[in-house]
Amino acid sequence: MQGTTVRGAGLVLALASALTGMAACTSPDSSDGPDKDDRAAHGRTVAALRSAERATQRAGSARVESTTTMGSLMSMTADGTLGWGDGITGTLSITYTGGTVADTMRRLGSTSMEARYLPDAYYARMGEKFSEQAGGKHWIRYAYEDLEALAGGSGAHLGDQMRSTTPNQSVKLLLASGDVRKAGEESVRGRPATHYTGTVAAADVTDAALRKQLTEAGVTTETVDIWIDERNLLVKKVEKARMSTGLMTQTAHYGDYGVPVRARRPPLSDTGDFEDLMRKKAGTP
Repeated sequence: MQGTTVRGAGLVLALASALTGMAACTSPDSSDGPDKDDRAAHGRTVAALRSAERATQRAGSARVESTTTMGSLMSMTADGTLGWGDGITGTLSITYTGGTVADTMRRLGSTSMEARYLPDAYYARMGEKFSEQAGGKHWIRYAYEDLEALAGGSGAHLGDQMRSTTPNQSVKLLLASGDVRKAGEESVRGRPATHYTGTVAAADVTDAALRKQLTEAGVTTETVDIWIDERNLLVKKVEKARMSTGLMTQTAHYGDYGVPVRARRPPLSDTGDFEDLMRKKAGTP
């Protein structure tokens, strides 16, 4: 029973943590707008977004605060720093506030955990109760390629998604929208910013890789709102997607671009591997 609990927790946390970055996308194609009268405004919007994509990518790192809700599966908050100069790195403090994931975490003694992202793997630090059931190990290691062993469409691209949970990915997703437009000038945490918005219908996306990623995650439509500051940096995003498991909503704030990021690999002696959990779940040695 203890092993079943530990393996179940590992699977649930892999799925929940990976899907928080489901906006990770490949670079899409864009059109110039639906008609002649709108082309100039649409062209300016696309140019501004591409500038923001480049500036955010060049910044290399940022502080992130986010809240995510995914139907009845989970609601969570995350706070920390992420870097993306040479693969994704960073450390986040994650608290599960509702849903089945929070229920699972409560049974393991804590609804909060530390998450560390390294270029080759993601690490989740569990509580003492989990450690007691996992041979004294406090950490689960998820090699990104191993995450694709998860069954079902939602597991097909978890590794890629977790490697690409960076701010500029939301800009790329918005560029895939046929109705992307400037929504106005607003204030984000006391600073001026330009608001852009759009809706992405998975069936209408012309980029094959992006369309496959959305449809395999069960996404039919997604709305994206982003706010860009005077430095062409993304400072806020709101994404809402209708998935097969319910409505996903994520709001994130980004700041302190260029902040130093540290993510140390946990001790091997204190780490259990997700692949081993999957092998034991399948009953193989």
